[in-house]
Amino acid sequence: MASLPLPPEPIAAAPGRVASRRPQFTADELHQLRWLLGNVLTLLAVGTVFYMDVDAWTLMALTSSAAIAALVRPTLPARVPRFVHTFAFPAIVTFFAADVWLRSELLPAMVRLDMLLLLYRTISYRQRRDDLQIIILGLFLIVIAGVLTVSLTFAAQILFYTGCALGFLLIITLTDPAPANAAPPGSPVVAGAVPPAWAVHTNWPHLFRRLREVANWRVLGFGVVLFAGVVGVSALLFLAIPRFQFESSMLLDRFISKKAKSGFNDTIRFGDVTDIQQDNSVALSVDVSDQSQIPGTPYWRMLVLDSYEQGTFRLSSRLRLERFDQERTASFLVGRAIPRPGPTVFWTFFLESGVSRYLPLLGHFEKIRFREPQNFRGAATLALVALRGDPVTMTAYQVEDFDLSGSVRDETFSERWRNRAQFRPSDLSLELRLTDDDKSALERHLNEITGGERLPAMQTAQRISAWLRGNHEYSLTPRIPSGERDPLLRWLGARGPGHCELFAGSFVLLARTAGFPARVVTGFKGGSWNAYSNNFTIRNSDAHAWGEIFDPETGTWLRADALGAAAGTQAEEARGQAAISARMDRSWTARLDSLRVFWYRRIVSFDQRSQVETLRAVKDATQNSGKRMREALERALAGLKGWAMAPWNARRFIKVLGAMLGIVLFGWLWFEFGRAWWRTVWQAGGGRGGDPVRREASQWLRQIAAAEVRRGALDAGRANGPAGPGRPDVFAAVVRELQRLRFGARETWPSPHAVFRRARQALRAYSSGSYRISQP
Repeated sequence: MASLPLPPEPIAAAPGRVASRRPQFTADELHQLRWLLGNVLTLLAVGTVFYMDVDAWTLMALTSSAAIAALVRPTLPARVPRFVHTFAFPAIVTFFAADVWLRSELLPAMVRLDMLLLLYRTISYRQRRDDLQIIILGLFLIVIAGVLTVSLTFAAQILFYTGCALGFLLIITLTDPAPANAAPPGSPVVAGAVPPAWAVHTNWPHLFRRLREVANWRVLGFGVVLFAGVVGVSALLFLAIPRFQFESSMLLDRFISKKAKSGFNDTIRFGDVTDIQQDNSVALSVDVSDQSQIPGTPYWRMLVLDSYEQGTFRLSSRLRLERFDQERTASFLVGRAIPRPGPTVFWTFFLESGVSRYLPLLGHFEKIRFREPQNFRGAATLALVALRGDPVTMTAYQVEDFDLSGSVRDETFSERWRNRAQFRPSDLSLELRLTDDDKSALERHLNEITGGERLPAMQTAQRISAWLRGNHEYSLTPRIPSGERDPLLRWLGARGPGHCELFAGSFVLLARTAGFPARVVTGFKGGSWNAYSNNFTIRNSDAHAWGEIFDPETGTWLRADALGAAAGTQAEEARGQAAISARMDRSWTARLDSLRVFWYRRIVSFDQRSQVETLRAVKDATQNSGKRMREALERALAGLKGWAMAPWNARRFIKVLGAMLGIVLFGWLWFEFGRAWWRTVWQAGGGRGGDPVRREASQWLRQIAAAEVRRGALDAGRANGPAGPGRPDVFAAVVRELQRLRFGARETWPSPHAVFRRARQALRAYSSGSYRISQP
């Protein structure tokens, strides 16, 4: 048999036509581009883990490292031991089954399975169908991440992935469909196998120079314009068609354990709120239907902390048990705000993930609505709502009509205060867990503030706030003297600068010393008005802590912020356009934030009930898939265990042994005779895709041709030059038989099974250097 040709040179122009002067890629260069784009798509796909709260960081690191290593050294997959390919898929299936069994979370297990498959495709030379699998596996991760995130960065990643995938498909179409390795069809390259010629000759700088030479920039520009046009049309359709967030209807985030970090929680130590202020990222965005109702200084309440000890405020277990309702699952909650005259004002909140499970609110409200049923606990008298867990994605909710008076009505506490003789100080927010010396110091400070007078709650709050502002400056880096006394008392006595937590905590201790119930409230203060999207933007840097003091005369808790407006003057602040003008933001950051809000507005809807109900039915059918799978497997194992533990006798043993021998005999008969018989039946029945014997013979011919090409490239790279002409042609007889099966009449065929066995032997012998092949 004559030696097979080397990789094809650039295609020449047809006779009678003027040859193009533009250079063309060789077959090796096309294979290198295909390898490059496949690994880039793998890196983009595994990068979606950053947008999902899935424990797959180890797999992401392994897959990314393997993809980068295979790009730097394309010959590395040839060094992968053969047993890895032999046991890869059984190991992957076992890992997936164990993952679902142990964690009972189907979606995270599928994500990890996808990444394992990408890892395996990265460490083996890929055929055409394997390259298509790279695209499909990557699309799965892209879709899941798109459902679980609304990040603008991810939107850019989708566009980049789409462009690379289109280029990848083009390269796949242009490259030779012959597999890139010398293994039998469907088998990966084995340990010690010769890497393909394109991998041996890979030189990325040279390839990029060739890309600049070969590229037709006019065609590429047209393709970019066409792609941009498709994206633009999609964007217009996105704007024209009413939408809802797919994630919120399918509830895919319910398949993932909540692991989001919380900025505000039930316990606040001095410095916690200040740490949040160091972050300038967006915490929440708020749309308002009637801008005339916007307060001059909005206080977004999130959490009430009534217990203090040694520099730490916390929500007491007593207050949590008494004031928070039992957890419920619903899509709305009716509040306690007194209805106001005029049309309803809607406040739509877009709360970013990682802020808190406590929802920012302006006070009492008439009604709060979620896009979908939520698990939450409400505290009506505290004007608080707490979700079950920290949300891992943006959470949207809509509030109807806030009470913007700056006070919180609390009939329950008012009744308790009238009967305060029956309660302990801890039940009345009056407790001071301080030493006698610290209490004496507080009384001295209070006498300095009030002059020993017994003042009403509002005047007491105003004087304490004024005294704190007069003796302490605001600073994010406070200086608290060292010592054994309580840190708040040390700060009060030093009269140095402090942050909002120190001001709020000191106010609470002084108000309690004056005999008034008081507590710390945490949340956000203020925010900016985005001039481009017309909404409030509240950042983590707006985090704030302030105090609330109970006024027995009105039965309400009054807001008292030593760093803000005087207590009781909130109603006098300018509202509407005057408040908006004072907070207008026209910066470039506001432009970017407006894109975020615009995106949220398009994906959030509170009115598409039918679509939500339809997709909820789909969710109900799929949500417990992992649990049902585990239960079925448990039943099967229990049945198998019961059968195995049943009493054994000679008759039962003979039956089992006979069944096992029957299975082994059937497998041997199928391997020896069944496959050839099936090919005959398939051919007689007009099997799909043409004659399977001719198709398999064609595959073996391509395998042999590729092996000859790679062997020639390897010999050419050795120091002693290529092998001499005396090297036996191990493929001559096998190729003649394969060509007869491929092109000859059926009546002239040799035994296909025997020919395919000899072809397999020839490839193995050629790789190992042994040239003895059984003859027909």
